[in-house]
Amino acid sequence: MSTGKALTEAERIKRRNLWTYPVGTVGRDAIYQLFNSFILIYVIFTRNLTDAQLGVITAIMVAARIFDALNDPIMGNIIERTRTKWGKFKPWLAIGVVSTSLVVIYIFNTKLQGWAFIVAFGIVYFLYSITYTMHDISYWGMAPSLGHDANSRNQFTSRATLFAGIGNVLATVAIPMLTTGSNAIGGNAATAYGTIALIFGIAAPLFLCVTLFGVKEDYSYNAEPVPKVSFKTIINTFKGNDQLIWIAIIFLIQQIGNNVVIGGLGSTYIYFEFGYEGGYYSLFSMVGLMATGFLMVFYPMISRHINRKPLMKIMAIISLAGYAIMLLVGLLMPTSMVKFWAITIGFMLANFGMYCFYLIMMISIFNTVEYNELKHGVRDEAIITSVRPFVTKLASALTALLTSLSFLIFGVLKYTNGISDLEQLTNMGKITEVEKLAQIKTLLEQVSSGQIICLLFCITVLPCALMIISYRMYQKKYKLDEDEYDRIRAELEEIKAGKAKESHPEE
Repeated sequence: MSTGKALTEAERIKRRNLWTYPVGTVGRDAIYQLFNSFILIYVIFTRNLTDAQLGVITAIMVAARIFDALNDPIMGNIIERTRTKWGKFKPWLAIGVVSTSLVVIYIFNTKLQGWAFIVAFGIVYFLYSITYTMHDISYWGMAPSLGHDANSRNQFTSRATLFAGIGNVLATVAIPMLTTGSNAIGGNAATAYGTIALIFGIAAPLFLCVTLFGVKEDYSYNAEPVPKVSFKTIINTFKGNDQLIWIAIIFLIQQIGNNVVIGGLGSTYIYFEFGYEGGYYSLFSMVGLMATGFLMVFYPMISRHINRKPLMKIMAIISLAGYAIMLLVGLLMPTSMVKFWAITIGFMLANFGMYCFYLIMMISIFNTVEYNELKHGVRDEAIITSVRPFVTKLASALTALLTSLSFLIFGVLKYTNGISDLEQLTNMGKITEVEKLAQIKTLLEQVSSGQIICLLFCITVLPCALMIISYRMYQKKYKLDEDEYDRIRAELEEIKAGKAKESHPEE
């Protein structure tokens, strides 16, 4: 009777956690999408930049994101030694999300221009790197502790990514539509971005309250010895876990490819090819991300029937077909709505495969926790799971560098500065919104076909090549497939049973 009662209670807690844990990330991911995917677009289309200023902004973004990436395992180590009555994750979730909202609201609402803005941008970017890391490492570090068997881990991971995807999609669709073109809030990009930042900045802490007050954790780790905060601990965790190193490298390559389209090059291509209307990029993003919803919901079921490596092969073929459609249609068809929809469908196929890669990479990182436990006797969950945001931010830094270099090489800044000047004149009331849109249309007619084709190659050939490289490396270097993972878990159970028997020989 007591065993059945315990199992019933465990199932009740699991069902509760399967809702309260993922819902909390909706606002977090909306604000993440605003800052990471749109901050460069916001700057380019609301500030008139010299080549030197764009260069400094790019250097700030790269340096801050590399610092952010290096800070992730340190934050993971700090979380591992946190002991409170609320556990080790929730205090950092609360502190991090509130401070993140404050810095994001400020930078999107400041009226500073020129080098004064660049200085403020640099300070805020580094602050954001610290504040977002606090709650991001805490949030994803909690996932492995809520489910230890493969099916539970797939459930928590896929459901959390489902709600993260909801936040991302809402932001990705709403931001271009409400900041660009005739539907911009307040009639100009600066006012629109400031309003959206305020809304997201309030929403993020409210959503996270569901996780803070709803998730029920096992706080047994509070009784464990407090590990020291040291670089040596972090380095030893990585150095002693070859599978963690390989999956980090593979994930980095895949994420750079995945971010190229949404990092600024995709929106710029859409605006230059089809016109300066946020609705175009919103549709492109919404349809492109739509298919990922299927994976968010059904990945646990799919994973029970198809192992990760065969599934990756299927998804690589789908993505390859999508990128091929985008490239061929972009090169061969004249500008029209038919061309727009064909490119959008191609992006949907490409993103479908890439998102499945992302899910597989996430679970592959989590599975190195047990591998680490078997090899070294410690799980180091927060340190190991910090690899996901570490790699994501490092990839984001490299993507920002690629994007800015592309803007400079292809002469894009000339046109974005012109748009920025018109946006500022509208914000000051010197020209009407109708006049602004008419002059922007005239400006974009001067963009050459060669510049548009270069942008097209950047959002098709480059991510496709990186996807293929990551796929080949995963097949050859990552060894923790389903059978090996089950073997490791079984061995760990035997070790624990043996230790329990030694502790209570009379039983």
